[in-house]
Amino acid sequence: MANLGDLTGAATRITSGIELNTLVEETLDFFLRHLTGWRDDPERPEEDSEERLNSSLCDYLNYRARHDYPMAIFHHEEYQTGRRRIDISAKTENIILAETRKFTKYDPYLVFEGKRLPAPAADREKEYVTGFEEVKGGIQRFKLGLHGAPLEIAAMVAYVQDNDPDAWLVRINGWISALDGMECSAGCRWSATERIGDYRLVKRARVATAKSKHPRIAASSDEIDLRHFWVSMRRKRVGKMKGKDL
Repeated sequence: MANLGDLTGAATRITSGIELNTLVEETLDFFLRHLTGWRDDPERPEEDSEERLNSSLCDYLNYRARHDYPMAIFHHEEYQTGRRRIDISAKTENIILAETRKFTKYDPYLVFEGKRLPAPAADREKEYVTGFEEVKGGIQRFKLGLHGAPLEIAAMVAYVQDNDPDAWLVRINGWISALDGMECSAGCRWSATERIGDYRLVKRARVATAKSKHPRIAASSDEIDLRHFWVSMRRKRVGKMKGKDL
């Protein structure tokens, strides 16, 4: 397996022999390490809206990547299936031949969907999971292949603006259990087995991570492996962050 550090080269460089899952896991680790640094950054504007939070986080990730992880470039509002857009995507300037797949600077190898907890309106309460009249649910879009269709691993980030991650785990899993057997769309159903698990809370950082797996349609694989990152948004004013944030 090639060294991930070898990926930082000219834009035309071709790197082969990369295990895609290793590349993705390294990027997820980078994301987690710097999530609290973004939240606590004294220079970060106070924002509540989902779109502005996504944009701000993307800016911070790019800043940190220039110092700590130069092979990755993060983009905001990346187009996906049709006119759908994902909140944050990770790409590389190099051409990557990972197993039987090719990724260029135009192809995200990892995408992130951002959601506020709680949702901004009562009629959007369950939007982290599903939307009923419109396809607005975060997990729902991955199930339908509207987001991350070429990928087998993707991520969601929740900006926890009220309550704490422990409480949201119970609530969100309750929503998924209540959907058991219901149709997500043509040929796609919900199952209680899709509940979020492997939950871990880092109390000092006030960040939680978790995992879930979901069957899907109109995508490159029959299942999507979702990684969840939940960050409590009350920042700690600790001055300018240096080095590793988490």
